[in-house]
Amino acid sequence: MTELAAKVVNLKKHYDLGSIVVQALRGVSMEFPRGDFVAIMGSSGSGKSTLLNLLGALDRPTSGDYIIGGRNVAHLSDDELSGIRNEMIGFIFQSYNLIPQYTVVENIEVPLHYRSGRSSLTSADRDRIVSLAELVGLSDRLDHRPFQLSGGQQQRVAIARALVNDPQIILADEPTGNLDSATEQEIMQVLLQLNAEGRTIIMVTHEPSVAEQARRQIYMKDGRIAGEGVFPG
Repeated sequence: MTELAAKVVNLKKHYDLGSIVVQALRGVSMEFPRGDFVAIMGSSGSGKSTLLNLLGALDRPTSGDYIIGGRNVAHLSDDELSGIRNEMIGFIFQSYNLIPQYTVVENIEVPLHYRSGRSSLTSADRDRIVSLAELVGLSDRLDHRPFQLSGGQQQRVAIARALVNDPQIILADEPTGNLDSATEQEIMQVLLQLNAEGRTIIMVTHEPSVAEQARRQIYMKDGRIAGEGVFPG
């Protein structure tokens, strides 16, 4: 039996705008096996960003279930959701979301400061931060700040930051959206290597050339799954 990293069952999300109710998700069910690499595609308004927000425990569904780490997190408290985000999920954003005044090392370590019951970094933490910087090819940029880095290098910092708490799932929201084609492929190679090492990656993208490199492609339309392609990986 395939071990699942996460699954959603009949997930719905409605937004009450007063005179109208927007049905952003209309009953999405999907399984994410451990080690999966899935690309979610769809036009604006298809529900892909809403789904990613729910998978990232950034929002709650109107109804349905979301199982991660054996827990149904669909209706947890804010504090419990925060714990899930910090312990089980790593985020990579299109705009990098780095702290401008922080160095590469300091940006990577940010999630470690939000761990419950941990007030300071250990020597093992610091070793891990440096090893992650090396993993993404930034061992010679440890003291650089974001303005001293290219877009591709900034995204590599974001990837290392996403990995620092050893998450169960990496969520990538248009991770190559701000990059030129050559740098896009460099970042995809990093993600593909992480997936080859067993990381579960769920990625939203509008670029077919990016999506086709994932193991699976999910197509969303009008808040539902409209189709799926399975590619060897």
